[in-house]
Amino acid sequence: MSALLHYLPLLGVLVVVAGFALRFNPVPVVVVAGIVSGLAAGKSIGDILALLGTSFVSERALLLFVLTLPAIGVLERAGLREHARNWIASLRSLTFPRLLIAYLGLRQILSMLGLTSVAGQAQTVRPLLAPMAEAAAEKRGTPLSQAERNDVRAFSAATDNIGLFFGEDVFIALGAVLLIQGFYAQHGIDLQPLHIALWALPTAIAAFVIHAVRTVLFGRRIATPDPPAGRDDETAT
Repeated sequence: MSALLHYLPLLGVLVVVAGFALRFNPVPVVVVAGIVSGLAAGKSIGDILALLGTSFVSERALLLFVLTLPAIGVLERAGLREHARNWIASLRSLTFPRLLIAYLGLRQILSMLGLTSVAGQAQTVRPLLAPMAEAAAEKRGTPLSQAERNDVRAFSAATDNIGLFFGEDVFIALGAVLLIQGFYAQHGIDLQPLHIALWALPTAIAAFVIHAVRTVLFGRRIATPDPPAGRDDETAT
């Protein structure tokens, strides 16, 4: 019986599962789940409210990420994507490879400085980079097919991921760098975070060069429109 009492705080998990299954508002569902788990653990209502308030204050920086999505939604409703497409279309010298290579370099440099949250999938790729890449690709003279449009969007997202992944390891205060240092320290090897970051620099440069080449090759492929459906059959006949 005593062993069963240790599992009572897990009732909050059942509340979350039930609330999400019934499609209730996630915020009150999570709050109710926390209260249920607290009561099951023997906490008083005052202790639970104090814990919720302390957690909210200590993690208030996460609200910046919560506010990102509605802010992007309002901007898109005001025509952000359309303005980005029109602006890129007006720049004749800005091609698809140049746009993505420039973004890759900027993303890597910002990540090397620890500014990993300046750009990203939600706040940059979807509302800005992807529409700009589509507009740059359509400078070939014909609109993109749906399959080509999806490829351009996926390649834009991949560019952001590569720039972030290989750039952030150069920042000496990154958690991954400190984790590597701690791992080697446990085995009697003394490595400074600066040395680890410097050894990550050649990898970041190689990643930039390789993906830049891939971008140029992808740009050449996307510059040739896909043949319309049925064209091969007509040619065969």
